[in-house]
Amino acid sequence: MVRGATELSGLREMRTMHSSRKRSIPRVQSSAYLDLYMLRKEKDRLEKEVYILDKRNKSMQKRLAEIDAQMSSLQETEAAGQKTSSVKEFKKPSEKSWKTMALKY
Repeated sequence: MVRGATELSGLREMRTMHSSRKRSIPRVQSSAYLDLYMLRKEKDRLEKEVYILDKRNKSMQKRLAEIDAQMSSLQETEAAGQKTSSVKEFKKPSEKSWKTMALKY
């Protein structure tokens, strides 16, 4: 299975030139506003990502609880020896002969 870039371990923690505060040209005093803007954008992005991950985590926990409830109810019915309503008995196919027809090519 091919893994995406987001699934590789350690890729998200990699430091870029911006995050490591390395610059190709010397800093100018007026670039503090740009730095503030960039940091604000990164903070907003990270807060949004935390919100999305929290929401996803809650939905997964809810689904896991539903699965546990279904599993326990199925185990109880199986232990009691009752047939579950979801399992249907299939009828045997009838012993009738198949209808045939000739095909010309």
